[in-house]
Amino acid sequence: MEILASSEVSIERIQITDGSQIVQIWLEKEYTPTDIEGKEQDPTKKVQFQFVDAQAERIADLVAEANPKNGFNSVVPQQSVLASMLTMMLPLLLIMGFLFWMLPKIQEGGMGRFGKVRKDGTEEERPNVTFDDVAGVDEAVEELREIEEFIDHPEKFRKMGAKIPRGVLLYGPPGTGKTLLAKAVAGEAGVPFFHISASEFVEMFVGVGASRVRDLFTKAKKVAPAIVFVDEIDAVGRNRGQGMGGGNDEREQTLNQLLVEMDGFDERENVIVIAATNRPDVLDSALLRPGRFDRQIVVAVPDLKGRHAILKVHAKGKPLAAEVSLESIARRTPGFAGAELANLLNEAALLATRRGHDKIDDSDLDEAIDRVIAGPQRRTQVMSPTEKRMTAYHEGGHAVAAAALNHTDPVTKVTILPRGKALGYTMVMPTEDKYSVSRHELLDQLVYAMGGRVAEEIVFHDPSTGASNDIQKVTATARKMVMEYGMSARVGSVRLVPDDADPLTRFGGGGTRDYSEDMAKIIDEEVRDLIDAAHQEAWEIMMNNRAILDELAARLLDKETILEKELAELFAGIRKQPPRELWLSSPDRPVSYEPPVPLPPAEEPAIAEAPAGQASTETPEDSTETNETTGEAQ
Repeated sequence: MEILASSEVSIERIQITDGSQIVQIWLEKEYTPTDIEGKEQDPTKKVQFQFVDAQAERIADLVAEANPKNGFNSVVPQQSVLASMLTMMLPLLLIMGFLFWMLPKIQEGGMGRFGKVRKDGTEEERPNVTFDDVAGVDEAVEELREIEEFIDHPEKFRKMGAKIPRGVLLYGPPGTGKTLLAKAVAGEAGVPFFHISASEFVEMFVGVGASRVRDLFTKAKKVAPAIVFVDEIDAVGRNRGQGMGGGNDEREQTLNQLLVEMDGFDERENVIVIAATNRPDVLDSALLRPGRFDRQIVVAVPDLKGRHAILKVHAKGKPLAAEVSLESIARRTPGFAGAELANLLNEAALLATRRGHDKIDDSDLDEAIDRVIAGPQRRTQVMSPTEKRMTAYHEGGHAVAAAALNHTDPVTKVTILPRGKALGYTMVMPTEDKYSVSRHELLDQLVYAMGGRVAEEIVFHDPSTGASNDIQKVTATARKMVMEYGMSARVGSVRLVPDDADPLTRFGGGGTRDYSEDMAKIIDEEVRDLIDAAHQEAWEIMMNNRAILDELAARLLDKETILEKELAELFAGIRKQPPRELWLSSPDRPVSYEPPVPLPPAEEPAIAEAPAGQASTETPEDSTETNETTGEAQ
């Protein structure tokens, strides 16, 4: 720039290159430039330098003032034809290269193989599980043994004109062993086993589910006899016509293809489909008709004998102390499914290892049962003496109410040690497996649940939020008695809850209800009357047994946990409630005082009684829990 500004230098011509911002100057005479340090360089007649955009206006003025002899020009670089073609073709070449790289992977079953059954668990298996590994579901095993006979000896049945079942539906609560049973059939028969979850059939692309169904059954037919196990079939087998906007969505196409495949079985192909679900009520009726899922087998929660057998299976390989009784554990875990029993023994093994025990003893099992039922103990949570005393009276109220009532199970444990979300809990143990609940038992459950709240009211005259969970259970039970069980004389034997009701709102789909505002008012009044009556009865129990309540609270503050034997001694002098009046379903119906026929002689129990102080709690289906916990203050 100094040369342009100097009047002593004669300039022949100037060239400015746009884009690269370069100025080239040709001089008439040689010029000796200097570097930054002032040292002279070799003489030259051509000089060039670069400039930034901010200097462009200044450079233009200097060039005009320099007035070169041959003038100046500006050069705009032009891209060559070859470079332009490369610029245009490069993106296309990259896309084509990517496609050529992906093509072999698609053909080999990698990315993009959406219409094929994937290899994660759906390839042919040979399970080593047999019926000897299954316990607690004897009826289901007996039904499935016949399926295994169909596979092993089909000619024996064909001679009698019998057709091989095409499908078997296993339904029951989670954790009862449906998958294990399906594997046991394949393992017993020694045939290939294909296992897939129904949710894997459905993808975001239309037609993928149907394609996967075809692919799965093609594989099974090639290696027949075989068993295809579809887990959680309700993912695709729900009633059709319930898609978004009523359209024929991907799930319905998958279900249609499944029905077509099952109808297309040849009688001699020996491919049997076993499906599992815990929601049989939502399945499409076309799935359940004869010729598709011919057998529908319930896999229920095991009874006392079944729990004992399951515990024996899962206790293999675990060192148990001599005093441990699996029969006692079975009695203490009513309502537990097989998976829960397996988890219980595993928790006990983990606790024994953590404590440094050589064998699993009763203390490990006691803690494991408590952990499974109420959650882990919160050892770091320290309650104030005032809150601890209120918790002791609350749990004592539950225990006293249970002991004074005539239709409750015996109290086996009371503790004020925080565990899970509870500040304490009261445990009752059914003396036998039960499959239905009477009205008197439900009323006693209401009184039992209100016992903790009433104890706080009587002793402190200032109830806490710890009874919120009790109130929730009481309200739910009373509403079921009125709306589902027909135990209200005013409402009558009418079911007012639709089949698709939300368990929280008791409304059907869309929040609708199938009864009038007048009926809703009657329901609310009946529910309120049941809860008020339970509240009053719990109040009478606490007032009649205040001395026992105080003694129990004092012992809880001293020992924190009281077991069955000590509780039985403490409740020996408790004042029992008188029998309730006979319930009339209608005042217009006369009461019959004729007694029922006598029971047949009782059979000997299959399992010995549990030792004192060891118990658990659970109730039959559709009843409230008898295991009580005190929720934390909200």
